[in-house]
Amino acid sequence: MINIEINRVHGEFGFEAKDAYGHAIQIDTSPETGGTNFGVRPMQLLLMGLGGCSGIDIISILKKQRQEVTSFQTKIEGEREPGIEPSLWTSVNLIFELQGNVDLEKAKRACQLSLEKYCSVAETLRRAGCEFNWEVRVNS
Repeated sequence: MINIEINRVHGEFGFEAKDAYGHAIQIDTSPETGGTNFGVRPMQLLLMGLGGCSGIDIISILKKQRQEVTSFQTKIEGEREPGIEPSLWTSVNLIFELQGNVDLEKAKRACQLSLEKYCSVAETLRRAGCEFNWEVRVNS
């Protein structure tokens, strides 16, 4: 079982979430809805989780294929359902940028495997109806 603790620590909506290992993330809402920009918005955390989950998968897959990744970055853009509550993610665009001695085709396959087979965050979003578009850039 996973244990997370969330405490209000700043203003009305500023929270700190901690996992069982003491790792912390600050969470808040926008100033337009009463927050103070103390932390990340909860829905943005989902996209951050997607980036982290897929990044771990991709680098692990490429490492097993003896590809040398010296730098890795993911850029993520998302669109949500307009004008309704709750507002789910409808589409997410990801750009994976890798540097190093990496074969482009192997990198593409690693990204595909992550997003379609291994990444639990991607599958969670997919089951909620979210569509993914992605591309891979190697040494560009």
